[in-house]
Amino acid sequence: MQRLIAGHVGKLARHTTVAMNTSSVRMASQSHELSETVDMSKPMYCDRVDIPLPDKPYKDVLTDADKSLKQKEKGPWGKLTKEEKLALYRLTFCQTYPEMKQKTSEWMTVLGGIFFFLGFTGLVVWWQRVYVYPPRPRTVEEEWQAKQLQRMLDMRINPVQGFSAKWDYEKGQWK
Repeated sequence: MQRLIAGHVGKLARHTTVAMNTSSVRMASQSHELSETVDMSKPMYCDRVDIPLPDKPYKDVLTDADKSLKQKEKGPWGKLTKEEKLALYRLTFCQTYPEMKQKTSEWMTVLGGIFFFLGFTGLVVWWQRVYVYPPRPRTVEEEWQAKQLQRMLDMRINPVQGFSAKWDYEKGQWK
């Protein structure tokens, strides 16, 4: 049993090449394409209302102007202008709370998709009814059912507790 497992592991090791990168993990298996995946163990930035402080700032790579602004940040904030404070905020965060809470028109896309698939389903059901299903049998028609009921009443089927017991044979109507 151990030799069988070792043989499978050896075969798997020969056919699969795993190369690790610091920013991502790349895997190649036989002749397949390389696929890049995100390393979820590293801190990531995300704008969410329920997570007020993301793991890392929005901008990692700072320009010279951003670096000088970061140096000014270490001093008194009273000397900073409103635009500089806003630029400092935008270095750390991408969106403000009102921007995150702003309603989008995504609901219209979802509703449109739902109506599209409902319409498509309706067309499929109509097509099946017209071209796939056989014609309805004549026993479903009201005229046939009325004749069948009259025949059963004439034969007096279930005269004690059935529907023939509820038929008045002298008057020719239901009791």
